[in-house]
Amino acid sequence: MGRVLKAIDSTLLSKIYHGGKNPALDRVSLAVDTGQIFTLLGRNGAGKTTFLRIAATQLSPTSGSILVLGSDVKHSPQNIRRNVAAVPQEGNTIGPLTPWDHVYLALLARGMSRTEARRRARDTLERMELADYQDQPADTLSGGLRQRIRVAMAVATDAELVFLDEPTLGLDAISRRRVWTVLKDLCKEGRTILLTTHYIDEAEILSNKVAIVNSGRLITSGTPSELLSKVEERVRVDLSGSKFSEEEVGTYGRPIKVAERWRVFTDNVRAGELTQEAVRRGSEVSVAPVSLEDLFVELVGREEEEC
Repeated sequence: MGRVLKAIDSTLLSKIYHGGKNPALDRVSLAVDTGQIFTLLGRNGAGKTTFLRIAATQLSPTSGSILVLGSDVKHSPQNIRRNVAAVPQEGNTIGPLTPWDHVYLALLARGMSRTEARRRARDTLERMELADYQDQPADTLSGGLRQRIRVAMAVATDAELVFLDEPTLGLDAISRRRVWTVLKDLCKEGRTILLTTHYIDEAEILSNKVAIVNSGRLITSGTPSELLSKVEERVRVDLSGSKFSEEEVGTYGRPIKVAERWRVFTDNVRAGELTQEAVRRGSEVSVAPVSLEDLFVELVGREEEEC
């Protein structure tokens, strides 16, 4: 299949499960360019997995259309399946098989030669830091190692488009960053990755573009910097709530209560003034740039209030 400009292109895509009242996807239109890491970011039940499964030809949409690598999911699923690989969220490893078995046999099942499958399996297990465990049965390994095996099975392929549904779920911080490095390397090789996650730091660090979804609807999308530009304030100040009233912190910016602390969204000048006043009063204080998490909480919270 020749390289196409858009890896995924959906138009008004909707899905209502049998017996369901509300759509799992509600008229979602988005485009994923080739050679990018595109992340669907949302809470559990937001519709991320449903979109991924439709794009991976595992589910049929109720209405709307979606092209994957230039082929229609409804009419040409076989064309798509030859050129994609997927790691489903609900998948699991096979107990007695080793990491080597999982990766090597998966490659053979895709029609790869034994020589090429051995080379790719060896290289991928090293990249995923699984080589030391490659001969141990999967059911003797930790949950995090088994999750890395599942990711390795997709990474080892020559698929143009890789679907990863919550790929770092259950991994420790070091293992997450190892997976991030491997995914970045795949992107540099010209591969396209559609990733779902509810880890906001993961979306911000990894993604070329992010789409925020909630209750089956697309709220907004863009590069992380484009999304952050939607937040008027550039800085946030966190400080102890016992030392300030809402009226007082409101003179410095837009305050919200987070547990027993105030979080004030403001500009650099007023952040400096508020920090000085907090120090004078003996209040704990920290200053940081506005993050994607702040935007996510604001947009999702606002939509749920409107609903």
